[in-house]
Amino acid sequence: MNTKSRLLGLAFASADILIELDQEGRIVLAIGSPPAPDCAAPESWPGRHLLEFFGKASRAAFDTAVEGLAVGVRSPTAEVLLICDEDRVRRARIRAFRLPELAPALSCAITFEGSPFSLTVPQSPPLLTGDGFLERARATLDKAAARGPMAIAFVDVSGLDSVAGERGQRATARVQAALQTASIDGSSATRLSPERFALLKDGADGRDLATEVREAAAAEGLDLSSRATEAPIAVGADPVSILKALRFTIEGCLRDGGLDRPEQAFSEALKNTLRDASRFRVMVKARQFALHYQPIVDLRTGVVHHFEALARFGDTAPANVIHMAEELGLIEEFDLAALEKVVRKIRQPGNGLIKVAVNVSGASLATDAYVNALLHLTAADPGERRRLMIEVTETAALADIDAADRRLRALRRSGVKVCIDDFGAGSATFDYLRGLSVDSVKIDGNFIRDLEADQRVRTVVTHLVELCASLNLTTIAEMVETEAVAELVGSMGVDYGQGWHFGRPTPQPVTAQPDRSRGAPRRLGAVSSWG
Repeated sequence: MNTKSRLLGLAFASADILIELDQEGRIVLAIGSPPAPDCAAPESWPGRHLLEFFGKASRAAFDTAVEGLAVGVRSPTAEVLLICDEDRVRRARIRAFRLPELAPALSCAITFEGSPFSLTVPQSPPLLTGDGFLERARATLDKAAARGPMAIAFVDVSGLDSVAGERGQRATARVQAALQTASIDGSSATRLSPERFALLKDGADGRDLATEVREAAAAEGLDLSSRATEAPIAVGADPVSILKALRFTIEGCLRDGGLDRPEQAFSEALKNTLRDASRFRVMVKARQFALHYQPIVDLRTGVVHHFEALARFGDTAPANVIHMAEELGLIEEFDLAALEKVVRKIRQPGNGLIKVAVNVSGASLATDAYVNALLHLTAADPGERRRLMIEVTETAALADIDAADRRLRALRRSGVKVCIDDFGAGSATFDYLRGLSVDSVKIDGNFIRDLEADQRVRTVVTHLVELCASLNLTTIAEMVETEAVAELVGSMGVDYGQGWHFGRPTPQPVTAQPDRSRGAPRRLGAVSSWG
């Protein structure tokens, strides 16, 4: 075959370099562009073995692709790192074929991918922590419109964590540097577990991360196996919603780092999150959720003191829905919708004496909207405010406690009572007690559940009740499930109890409680004041 025919073959292959190899794998002809502008031209390659231009992992990939290749058949494409010089490599794709007129010689077409880069241990930024990765995702997605398509990649490097000493440290540094280099801005990779990494990358970047990681390890003489998978991040018309959904989904993947198919889990989780968020918005707008009412009983008299309004979303666990709504910035609208339902309930005939506590997320106290809406809803009959209690939950922490306290004080001045919910469950509990003007504290049910079996828990609850009493705050014990626990919390000085022992949540408030001493029900209607 003459040179002209070979050049036509090069053009047909749409390759950057066309080479021919003899039976020993030595280059007999090379035509095309050098892998880097200042590298030796392919025309100087004849006489050298092709594998001199490949790293260790790339050699194995090429050998696998050409093994048993028949005359007239093209090999599968092998992803390789092509050595430019002592320091630099370049990603490339190579396909081999045996032309009948040149057999047993092997012809290969090489196509470059990306730009040359170094495999030495660079001074790359340290890997991000889990929280740092989420923050970087937020910042990156904020610029998504300008960046174009993005993806999240998961890379598993088997055996990396078992390499000890300085060699293991160098290998880890090389792997981490390779992943940082591949990330969308050079510093958006994190380590999910000892052998699993994740990075944000350009969705159009087709580099073979698994090969690059293997080559990085091979530079330290290590033959590690690696696998890379990725999931696209579809950026829609509402970048704020996408951003929040992305953060929520990445957080879940960070918790579940041992998944066998992380890219599939991420894609499905992100899709499901966006779908669930859309359904939640529709549900809230149409008020298509239910409130059930659970009695809270005076432990001294057995009288139903008030009810807590608890959201119900069909078969879905309420805590999961509320957590999603808080993370995706949908909770404020829901809190207002729940408040509206509660106000309508206390206005219904036959409910003239009941009092109701309704939960409000810390996120809803970040502005004046919730307080203003409550005051507006009850403007026609301000007396309704004395039948409402706001339970401030800690699932979404208050960003500005002082500002939230000003809003809660406004509610208290209007007659609304305020309670700290699930006291003891979160890290901000005592910050709330110190910084918020409240009337009551609800002791987290996990404490109450363990009261009988754990003396230390009883000591903690005893001191907590004493502290609240010294601050003139009433206390409520939740998750009271048995008569024995009800008597125990009552003897410790807790004012009110809530739990299945006193009644399960029901669609309508039920004030008739069983008289357990006589075995017959009696009507114990709610008292008319919070005092």
